[in-house]
Amino acid sequence: MTNQKYKSIEPYYSKLIAGTMLWGAWGKEMTKAKRVELIETAFKMGITSFDHADIYGNYTTEKDFGIAFAESGLSRDKVQFISKCGIAMVCENKPYKTKHYNYDSSYIIDAVHASLKQLKTDYLDLLLLHRPSPLLNPEEVAKAVDFLLDSGKILSFGVSNFTSTQIDLLANYMPIHVNQIEISLNRNEPMFNGQLNYCQRKNILPMSWSPLGILKKPESQWPSKLRYAILKLSEKYDCGYASLAVAWLLKHPSKIHPVIGTSNPQRLQEIIKAQKIDFDTEDWFFLLEAVKEKPCP
Repeated sequence: MTNQKYKSIEPYYSKLIAGTMLWGAWGKEMTKAKRVELIETAFKMGITSFDHADIYGNYTTEKDFGIAFAESGLSRDKVQFISKCGIAMVCENKPYKTKHYNYDSSYIIDAVHASLKQLKTDYLDLLLLHRPSPLLNPEEVAKAVDFLLDSGKILSFGVSNFTSTQIDLLANYMPIHVNQIEISLNRNEPMFNGQLNYCQRKNILPMSWSPLGILKKPESQWPSKLRYAILKLSEKYDCGYASLAVAWLLKHPSKIHPVIGTSNPQRLQEIIKAQKIDFDTEDWFFLLEAVKEKPCP
């Protein structure tokens, strides 16, 4: 397999990515009209990448999105569809008795075909393996990825929640272009445990799920030092706390792409301001120390 099969990663995806996990049965159970509105709002603001997984909404959210996108009037070649597979989840829509991971080549191929049908598209811009499995066989994965790339069913390939050593195992058989991991103010371990350094060395694009972290909880549950720092810097940068948290991630040199999970168009419009914030370096560390509640080492 050669790199020529893969589209360039940066800046192929929008800097902020719309996460769809809570759009359906797992969250707001949005109407079709609301889904269309949110897709169009995101696109108008420059968010052209949409993040999915086959299991979202108990295997129903991709279908709901596909119906809404078809009615949005947007051109498929102006947006990017990302999806994940590999988790076999126990629910009313599947026959599984035990939750497990499956990365057999036939399972991956079938999962992609199902996602394409649900999303009403001919291809995924990016396929991710959802979580690492102790039974993952890289040769099986490579067989599926080769087929999907050669047939144009996917344009690029990556992983989600994988460690550096797990990526290295796969990278012996195929290029890995994305790792989607949890990164936020309070879940900042990837900045210190080598994960983001690895991404920079290997030219892997990090995407951040749950980028707001603890700030998704009510303000009363934030540590007092963090609450003070957020208030002070929100006033300085004239933005809301969500914009501030996302701007903090965007400052990192690994070019983190946050996956924004809100289903509220007004909230999305607020968070988009993060891209215009020129975060001062001292302020960046001020926030980091506030969440760590001790000086940086």
